[in-house]
Amino acid sequence: MIPVFDLRRQYESIREEIDQAIARVLERGRFILGEEVAAFEHEFAAFCGVAHTVGVGSGTEALHLALRACGIGPGDEVITVSHTAVATVAAIELAGARPVLVDVDPRRYTMDPTKVEERITPSTRAILPVHLYGCPADLEPLLEIARRHHLVVIEDCAQAHGALYKGRPVGSWGDIAAFSFYPTKNLGACGDGGAVVTNDLALAERVRLLREYGWAERYVSHIRGLNSRLDELQAAILRVKLRHLEDWNEQRRRIAAMYREYLADAASRWGLVLPEEPEDARHVYHLYVVRHPRRDALRRFLEERGIGTLIHYPVPVHLQPAYADLGYPAGSLPVTEALSREVLSLPMYPELADEEVRMVSETLCAFGEGTV
Repeated sequence: MIPVFDLRRQYESIREEIDQAIARVLERGRFILGEEVAAFEHEFAAFCGVAHTVGVGSGTEALHLALRACGIGPGDEVITVSHTAVATVAAIELAGARPVLVDVDPRRYTMDPTKVEERITPSTRAILPVHLYGCPADLEPLLEIARRHHLVVIEDCAQAHGALYKGRPVGSWGDIAAFSFYPTKNLGACGDGGAVVTNDLALAERVRLLREYGWAERYVSHIRGLNSRLDELQAAILRVKLRHLEDWNEQRRRIAAMYREYLADAASRWGLVLPEEPEDARHVYHLYVVRHPRRDALRRFLEERGIGTLIHYPVPVHLQPAYADLGYPAGSLPVTEALSREVLSLPMYPELADEEVRMVSETLCAFGEGTV
C-alpha cells in the first residue's frame, strides 16, 4: 500500500528531535502559553516575513479570530470561495458574518479575481482568498479591488506554508492571515493547532486578547473572547518541524516534478490534467491534485492496486446540505462544480520514495491505456 499521507515516516525521520522537544516541555511543567509558544511565534513570524504571529487552537479558530480582530461580525459579508475546506466558510459564520461565494480560476483552482467585484455590496467587509493545495491565489488584483472598495484582505494559508507569490511568502500580503497546523499540513503538529500572522500590531494584540477570554491581565476580560490557545507541546513540536520545512517543501517540489515527467504522456494522450505552477508563484504541493472526467473509476483502479487517494473536495460548500440556505443552486459556480467531479489527490509527502512515485505514475498510465 502506498498511502496518500504517511505521518509515521516523518516522525521516524526526526524522532530524536521530537522526543527531546516533548521531554523538554514535560520536564519544565508548563503546558499553556509558555516559552515554547512564545519562541515558535517569533520563529514563525520570521519564516512568514511578518512582524507578528499569534498561536491559536486550530486553523479554523485562526480564521475566526482574524475575522473578529478585523471587526467583522453580524450583518457583514465576506467574499470567499466554495472550492475549499468547509472550515473557511464555517469560520466566517462563527464570526457572525455571511459568506458570499465566488468561482475559482480553472488553472490555479483559487479565487478568480474577475468574479469578485460583481459580488461586492454595501455590506461587504472583507475578501478571503484561499491558497489551495499549496498554490498561492492571484493576490495583486484582489488587493487592488480591496483597496478601491476599502475592504480587508484575510488570507487563508492553511495549505500553503512556505508558498511564495511574486517572491514574498503568502500570509504577508493581506491585512491578516491564518495558518493551520493540522497533522497532514506541510507544517503539521501532532494534534490541532493554528496561527494568525500580521504586520499590524493592533490586530495582533486584539487576536491575543480574543484567544484567551479577552484577558490583558489574568481573570480580567477587557473584551469578550474565547479559549483558543496553541499549547506548549504542539509549539515545541512545531519548532522542530519548522527547521525542516524548507527542505520538506523542496522535496515536495521535486516529487511534483517527477510526477510531471512520468505523467506528461498521459496528460497529452488521454486527458489527465496535471497541476500547474503559475509563473508568479512558488507552489509547495501540500497536495498533488490531478483531474480526469472518469475520476471515480480512476480512483477505484488505483485503490485496487494498493495506491491511496483522496478527493479535495467531493462536494463544494455551496452544494452541501448544511449550506443550502446560502442560496447557490447547482450550476451557479461552474468551475468549482467541475473540479469537484474531477479532482483526485495522489500520494504526496516528503518521505515518498522515488520508486513509489514511479509506481503511482505507471499505474495511472496503465488506467489510461486500458491495461493492468
